[in-house]
Amino acid sequence: MTTALAPPPVRMGRAAVAALGMLAISTGALESVVAPTLPLLQRELGMSPAEGALLNIVLAITGTLVTPFAGKLGDRYGGKRVLIRLMAVVSAGGLVSALAPNLPVLLLGQILQGAMVGALPLSFIVVRKHLPAGESKAAIGLVSGMFVGGSMVGLLAAGPVAEALSRHWMFAVPTFAVIGFTLLVNRLMPSDPPGRSDGAGIDWPGLLLLSGILATLMLVFAMAPEAGSQPLVFVTLIAVLAAFVAAWTTVERRAAAPMIDLRMLARPEIWKACVVTFVICLGTAMGVYLVPQLLDASGAGYGFGLSATEIGFVLLPGAVAATLAGPLGGIGERRFGSRVVVTTAAVLMAAALLALSVAHSEVWQIALGKALIALANGLCVTAMVTSIASSVDEGDTGIATSLVLVTRVLGSAVGGMLGGALLTAKTSSGSEIPAESAFTSGFLIAGVVAVLSLLVVRTMNKGVKE
Repeated sequence: MTTALAPPPVRMGRAAVAALGMLAISTGALESVVAPTLPLLQRELGMSPAEGALLNIVLAITGTLVTPFAGKLGDRYGGKRVLIRLMAVVSAGGLVSALAPNLPVLLLGQILQGAMVGALPLSFIVVRKHLPAGESKAAIGLVSGMFVGGSMVGLLAAGPVAEALSRHWMFAVPTFAVIGFTLLVNRLMPSDPPGRSDGAGIDWPGLLLLSGILATLMLVFAMAPEAGSQPLVFVTLIAVLAAFVAAWTTVERRAAAPMIDLRMLARPEIWKACVVTFVICLGTAMGVYLVPQLLDASGAGYGFGLSATEIGFVLLPGAVAATLAGPLGGIGERRFGSRVVVTTAAVLMAAALLALSVAHSEVWQIALGKALIALANGLCVTAMVTSIASSVDEGDTGIATSLVLVTRVLGSAVGGMLGGALLTAKTSSGSEIPAESAFTSGFLIAGVVAVLSLLVVRTMNKGVKE
């Protein structure tokens, strides 16, 4: 008696890969529309600065929670099955945000939209199951790069769309694209069989404790500029954060099926990738936040006083660079190894930020620096994700790449809030324009951090070259 062999997986066609890429662009665009239009939203919805900060980070918090959870479900039940359901939640969130009449409804929409961050690891699961190793690296690089490029497109287009039409349309347009490309992916992408199942349930205690960690961490950064005036509250938040971290670590170590496998995070190739990704994304987020603020400012001898549409044109080279960075990062990782690509990205990031700290008096300097920042970010994230996805067992692809992508979101959130805190601290009472030293210090700090990341990069494995 012979045992029937499982049929080989159906090969994924180019049309399916292209549909995944377009879905990545759409979700990336929807993810990024709030940041450049936050002042407009604050005016129209009567938000305080604290409420504006909450709106700016709630999507990142939700994404950080959903990503490892979605990746694990994808590993267990099949990437396509979970991906389509996740995108249905994202579409609902986009429609809620588009129709929101007030802040509470908009916050609800952003919470639902945060599920989009989990789409990338699910895409990687499907790609690895249906393409050979070499082709899957290129496809993962394409999808990852298009998500980064989509984020830049959202940053570029949100302001003009909101000014020409309304804030409702800046959510509606990318949401309609997400719905359309989700239907196309559902039709073109072959179904992948469920992976291994350990029979364990969902790690609800770990999920709740991680939620507490992230919420408290965001409050700590939000209160940092006022720590001197409210020291007791700030110290209390630090203590609460430490307690959440200790409890979460204990729960995850004992859980049969932890939300985030700390043993996997302890592997050198994983934690080093997370550290480098965090640093690069922190620098990127500070650049993404500071550059539009500098272009909008009209200080004495600095700033340009540009409109939202003019700012979009200045940011256009960065959007192009971000879109190209994904495919280039995947190809570079395949030919030269991940360490070469990440080293190049870190050097580009450091050079761009340090240059901006001393030379930001001309528009072309801002445009070039922003383009190099976007290119470096895309190269690094793509190389890290591609390398990790190819270095772990197929069944662990989702949870491993989720760790890197969670780090990306955390780095971006921390970088953006640090930039905001710096501008707040260096804005004189009675003035709405930050001092030039705020921008100089922000670029300098992010550049130095990028330089320090090279200490970790030099210890990384070179990566597999083909």
